[in-house]
Amino acid sequence: MKTSVSEASAKANAPEGRVKADRPAGANTKNLLVELFVEELPPKALKKLGDVFSQTLAATLKAQGLCGNSSVTTSFASPRRLAAHVSAVTAQAADKSIAQKLMPASVGLDANGNATPALLKKLAALGAEASVVAKLRRESDGKADLLYFDSMAKGATLAEGLQKAIEAALAALPIPKVMTYQLADGWTTVNFVRPAHGLVALHGAEVVSVEVLGLKAGRETRGHRFEASADPIVLQDADSYAKQLEQDGAVVASFAARRDEISHQLQKAAAKAGGQAIADDALLDEVTALVERPNVLIGQFEEAFLEVPQECLILTMKANQKYFPLLDAKGKLTNKFLIVSNIRPGDPSDVIGGNERVVRPRLADAKFFYDQDRKKSLADRIPSLAKVVYHNKLGTQGERTQRVAELARSIAPQLGIDRDQAGEAAMMAKADLLTDMVGEFPELQGIMGRYYALHDGLSVEIADAIEDHYKPRFAGDSLPRGQVGIVVALADKLETLVGLFGIGQIPTGDKDPFALRRHALGVIRMLSERDLPLELNRLLEDASGVFRNVGKDFRFELDALTDFIYERLAGSLREQGYSAQEVDAVISLRPQRLGDIPKRLAAVRAFATLPEAASLAAANKRVGNILKKVDGAISVQVDVNLLNDSAEVALNWSLENVRQQADIAFDAGDYTASLKSLAALKVPVDAFFTDVMVNVDDDKLRNNRLALLANLHAAMNRVADLSKLST
Repeated sequence: MKTSVSEASAKANAPEGRVKADRPAGANTKNLLVELFVEELPPKALKKLGDVFSQTLAATLKAQGLCGNSSVTTSFASPRRLAAHVSAVTAQAADKSIAQKLMPASVGLDANGNATPALLKKLAALGAEASVVAKLRRESDGKADLLYFDSMAKGATLAEGLQKAIEAALAALPIPKVMTYQLADGWTTVNFVRPAHGLVALHGAEVVSVEVLGLKAGRETRGHRFEASADPIVLQDADSYAKQLEQDGAVVASFAARRDEISHQLQKAAAKAGGQAIADDALLDEVTALVERPNVLIGQFEEAFLEVPQECLILTMKANQKYFPLLDAKGKLTNKFLIVSNIRPGDPSDVIGGNERVVRPRLADAKFFYDQDRKKSLADRIPSLAKVVYHNKLGTQGERTQRVAELARSIAPQLGIDRDQAGEAAMMAKADLLTDMVGEFPELQGIMGRYYALHDGLSVEIADAIEDHYKPRFAGDSLPRGQVGIVVALADKLETLVGLFGIGQIPTGDKDPFALRRHALGVIRMLSERDLPLELNRLLEDASGVFRNVGKDFRFELDALTDFIYERLAGSLREQGYSAQEVDAVISLRPQRLGDIPKRLAAVRAFATLPEAASLAAANKRVGNILKKVDGAISVQVDVNLLNDSAEVALNWSLENVRQQADIAFDAGDYTASLKSLAALKVPVDAFFTDVMVNVDDDKLRNNRLALLANLHAAMNRVADLSKLST
């Protein structure tokens, strides 16, 4: 039974704690603007801070019923402000009916229908009078009658809701470290990423009364430090924010608009200078977070500095000065660069001159490092690697270099590469770590090694290998350009994987401090994309062999590392668009030639389209299950004299013929043809399982049939485990 005091409360059939709007939000909505004005924010985090601030603010308002799904949120973020504009925000949320489950009726009411002490206590805790007992709703959940208390909750006012929304937005900001500072009263302490100096909260043209970080909301903000035409800027309403800041404050408040403006100015200035600016999205984001009123200017430096490798000059200009170097049509560095200034003076010559004076010492340092480094050859630096600790359980960089060189000399002959050349490249690969240039700019390791190797008169193959042995350094990076580079890169990554797995430094969860997942993917890409005739297990065994003298802490388990590599491979293949079934079918066999895997996957995909595929996959799964249950070894020798059933005779005859065709195609690398030839087995396999009992009492007969199934299983699973395709 269901009882209630009104039809409205009868409809309020909601579980404990659930609320629903009694009426829609009022149609009288206005746009909302919230701005927090602060001291300069961390530039590399600004875009994310702005996005999180605006998204969290809007989401919290929506959760309180102050705006709906149709509301549009616009984020603003500049070096000194985080702001959000939210459309269609109501001044007060709609009232809500709340259905509160109390207790079973048998507990809350006595035999006469009067409230028990337990019910009265519960109502008192909810702030309800005893008189509401008669209005309680009674409803069955299928097991017992329950009592519900229906009430109306006043919708949140904008001031209340916005206070919660701003506090939630500030709490959600991804800030690893906060500053502690005192407010103007000299006593109150506040924690935030940077000291905050102003708060704006406008609902239409009206100020919303909220307070955070010791700041009360108003309608005043501030513009550019030097070029604002008004200070403070008194905002007319929420919608005039961006326009007033740009016109009166000389500030482009939108991060996206400011970024687009900088990009446009860079292209225009580069064309004027007769070059092209280096494309660098991270640098573009960073300078967007450093300026409020972008102004791109052209600077230049002495051409003599171009004698230094351009990677050094480019890096110092980008990393230290946030300039955009200019390249010519051939991609060669010019002596001009682009400056993204924060001011727009009538005569920019002083700004340009100041930046040119600042960059000159940086370039001079790079030239000095380069000249000094070339006074000592890479070969002469190798002994000093013995003084550089690589890992306390794996020895020095010198010992590691010896291991990589030994492994490179082992891999090289398998690819037709000269052992000595590969070993020499491996010995030189880490020598540039001891140069002044790499000490100043670690990002140039390998790159500078190549330049110094060519200066020392080493071959181009060795020089390229020194630079390329770090590749691929990230997803989408190029592979080493030459075979010597491939050998050294493989040796370097395999040594790292085996060494760190051997001392238990295995990645867990999101933690991978030694980037072993990246190293594994690098090995996978080189082996597969270059289709190298190398077997994975042999490579890992050879790599483990070079760790003869590392001490008792080294305990390498081949299976753990192979599982790790195949897991990375499976994930990579799924990202490339192969289905989980296709990948599982191929990877479960642990193919040793990773270059074969794309061909195997293509073969599996082609096989799956055959009309016989589903039946054969199911049969293969059945055969596998039968063989798993057999104790002891199964012979693969089939005695034709014991084949006394026509179905098993037919299967054996068909298998011999099909296996011959499949093996020829397999050995030729035509995996698609090898799998397709199996289609001829469908009819005899189906007949065998229909007419033949495998597990008969006669041991000889049973073992002979198991041998036939073992041969069938082996023939069907050379390319992939077809049972994985069975649904």
